[in-house]
Amino acid sequence: MSHDPRALPEQPSWLWRNPEPKRSYDVVIVGAGGHGLATAYYLARNHGITNVAVLERGWLAGGNMARNTTIIRSNYLLDESAALYDHALRLWETWPEELDYDFLFSQRGVLNLAHTMQDVRDSKRRAFSNQLNGVDAEWLTPDEVAKICPILNVSSEVRYPVLGATFQPRAGIAKHDHVAWALARKADAMGIDLIQGCEVTGFVTAPAGAGGTGTDGDRVVGVHTNRGTINAGRIGLAAAGRTSTLTEQLGIRLPVQSHPLQALVSELLEPIHPTVVMSNHVHVYVSQAHKGELVLGAGIDSYNSYAQRGSVPVIERQMAAAIELFPMFARAQVLRTWGGIVDVSPDASPIIGPTPVGNLFVNCGWGTGGFKATPAAGWTFAHTLATGQPHALNEPYGLDRFATGALIDEHGAAAVAH
Repeated sequence: MSHDPRALPEQPSWLWRNPEPKRSYDVVIVGAGGHGLATAYYLARNHGITNVAVLERGWLAGGNMARNTTIIRSNYLLDESAALYDHALRLWETWPEELDYDFLFSQRGVLNLAHTMQDVRDSKRRAFSNQLNGVDAEWLTPDEVAKICPILNVSSEVRYPVLGATFQPRAGIAKHDHVAWALARKADAMGIDLIQGCEVTGFVTAPAGAGGTGTDGDRVVGVHTNRGTINAGRIGLAAAGRTSTLTEQLGIRLPVQSHPLQALVSELLEPIHPTVVMSNHVHVYVSQAHKGELVLGAGIDSYNSYAQRGSVPVIERQMAAAIELFPMFARAQVLRTWGGIVDVSPDASPIIGPTPVGNLFVNCGWGTGGFKATPAAGWTFAHTLATGQPHALNEPYGLDRFATGALIDEHGAAAVAH
């Protein structure tokens, strides 16, 4: 596949319409992945704002949206996380009918395995916290785990025996590229411009409270692109691996680092894996896609990088971990590997809200939680862009928490990275 942003890959025919950008929009969204498209959709649906452009330097959904492993769940420990992700899951449940598009949303459940007594204590704590927050979750014994996923090795004779698991029945998977196309089709029908091959190269700024277009100012009033300058009332950045490099042009250094997150798929197999299995201790997650590939991941390269490819040592560890849990996978053939770029904040939770520069808002830092949060990310970011104020769900996720210390460290609290 070409990396020339002007060379668009095969997509539904209606997506080939690539309009010339207008001179001015009420809102410009940078990044036509899941979050950018969901934001545009909810700006129109919830707020009646349709004079919106979604700018994408490559092709629609060609970044992380096409490089995730499709898992959807909301069984997070902390109150702020549970509220945000379960709102997303409730929206996922309505989207197939609302968007009138079959993106193969399958609520097959997610098992989070426990291999040590500390895992057991942490997992039960999380399940009880989920129940208090109205999130479906339960604790299962090894025998109960085996009934849900018969191909999982629950023998006590292995190196990391399965001592139990949490189970969220409403969790599952969806086909990521079809989700993007469903959102794009709706946004396009509402009059939103989806402009591919349009790279943002800089910002137009003006002094606060003024109408000028100086180069040094306190607010942004537009963007410079390879297809001309576009004026904007408000600008939302939702481009994984790119947001922090753009804000640096305005002197804003976001507290995020970019890393490749590794994943792989096998050859096509007959349906054998009925659910999603995640193990933070053995460190792998495994599901089976609708076409039949086994989808495996969990390895993150420790170095900062924007490389969208797999790193061999990480992939080897993932496969070894998978075979530990599923010995029958030992003879499966690897079809392809890749790396998605994840922006990781200090507490591994997102940053959604305003920046110190007026009219500029960011949605970034999701780490490994971006795809599953797509509907709620769009809902809350659209509210923030439309009103200038955060929604109640994303208010705890502002930049100010890194100054006040009110971090939302889900990774540390729940010991679950994905």
